[in-house]
Amino acid sequence: MTTRRLTSSSSTDLLEVGRIDRPHGIRGEVIVTLTTDRHERVAPGSTLTTPEGRCLSVIAARPLRHRFIVRFAGVDSREDADVLHGSMLLAAPIDDDEVMWAHELIGAEVFGVDGTRHGTVDGLEINPASDLLTLDNGSLVPLCFVVSFEDGRVVIDPPAGLFELD
Repeated sequence: MTTRRLTSSSSTDLLEVGRIDRPHGIRGEVIVTLTTDRHERVAPGSTLTTPEGRCLSVIAARPLRHRFIVRFAGVDSREDADVLHGSMLLAAPIDDDEVMWAHELIGAEVFGVDGTRHGTVDGLEINPASDLLTLDNGSLVPLCFVVSFEDGRVVIDPPAGLFELD
């Protein structure tokens, strides 16, 4: 698995939630890889948008290993599906106060539990072992060390020596 860096984008309020990998079969279905753990993004009735502004309404979806086979309204043939090959899928953020969203972390100030300021979050490295906050000073902080996030302030409890490695 590769790592991917997510950063803020002020050009849109939509978030990347997946991509269309390839057509599947001859009836317009496509293989979608989600970049989110929120499977309701491909639930029937949900709407996804491409960066070009095309709105895609999900008619049906079913799991296929770690991806989904998805059918969109108006995509009825392999040729229609071929047009979508490689498209990024965007959606509006989900409003859930009990979840810490990656896009909300960007720009937040990071403090240790002792009050020490460590920098500002400028991105997120998606990593199989643990996602990492990237700070404006080049430091990387595994998300497992985040103890709270509120009002643009991230509090972490890092192990001794974490910031001496930078």
